[in-house]
Amino acid sequence: MGAFKDKVIFITGASRGIGREIALRAAQDGAKIVITGKTGQPHAKLPGTIHSVAKEVELAGGSALAIQLDVRDEVKIQEAVAQAVAHFGGIDILINNASAISLTNTLDTPMKRYDLMMQVNMRATFATSQACIPHLKQSSNPHILTLSPPLSLNPKWFAPHLPYTMSKYGMSLCTLGMAEEFKEDRIAVNSLWPKTIIATSAIEFNMPQLYEACRKPQIVSDAAYLILTKESKATTGQFFIDEEVLRAHGITDFSQYVLNPGKPIFPDLFIDEDRKYV
Repeated sequence: MGAFKDKVIFITGASRGIGREIALRAAQDGAKIVITGKTGQPHAKLPGTIHSVAKEVELAGGSALAIQLDVRDEVKIQEAVAQAVAHFGGIDILINNASAISLTNTLDTPMKRYDLMMQVNMRATFATSQACIPHLKQSSNPHILTLSPPLSLNPKWFAPHLPYTMSKYGMSLCTLGMAEEFKEDRIAVNSLWPKTIIATSAIEFNMPQLYEACRKPQIVSDAAYLILTKESKATTGQFFIDEEVLRAHGITDFSQYVLNPGKPIFPDLFIDEDRKYV
C-alpha cells in the first residue's frame, strides 16, 4: 500500500474541507482513520457528515471510525480518544484541524463568538493533544500536525481581527511548546498553513466573495502527507507552508490545485511577503 498502511490517524473537524482531504489522502495508503466532527446529520448549508466521509475513506482503501465530537468538551475528547484506541489499538498521528473563524475586530466581536473561537481553536488543540500524547508515545513514528499559522508579531495580523488571531496563534503556541516538551519522546509536533486561501465550505459560507480566488484543499493534504511521512524525531517544531513543502520536494507546478484557472489567487492571512521558501 503506502507509508500510512495501518497507521491510526485521529482527525478533528474531518467532515469536510481540509480535514476530509487529509483523511482521503491517507486512506489511499490503507490508513485507519478516526473521523471526528460536529456534523453527524446533514447540515442545511454545509456539505458532508462524519459518516459520509467515513464511507469515502473506506471506498478509497482505508478503514474508518466515525465519532461525533464537540471539541469544546474535554470529557468527550477523552472518550473519543479512548474509543479510537479501543477500536484501532492505538494512535499514530493527530491532526488538529477543527477551527472556528470570525474576522471581526474588538468592538464587533460578541463574547459568545470570542469564546467559541478560543474553545474550538486554542483550547481544543491543547485538550486533544493532551488526550492523544500518552498513546502517541507508544507509536513508532508519532506526529501531531496542527492547522495553524507561523507565529508573527506584525501588528497588521492583529488589528483587523484580534480575537481570531489570538485563537489561531494559540494553536501555534501549542506547536512551539509541545515540540520542545515532547522532543525526548520522539513526537513530532508541527503546524501547517496554506499560502493561499483554500476553497472550503467555511470560506464559501463566510466569505463568498473570496471563494473564486482559492486553491483546492488537496494542496494542503498533499503537503500534510509529505510532512507526516517524515521521521518524527527529525521533523518537529516547524511552521510549514503548503506551497513551500511541495517546492522542497520538487513540485513547482500548482495549476492542478487552482479552483478557477486564470483568476488571481489570494494569499491567506498570516503570510508575510518576505517569507522565503524552505
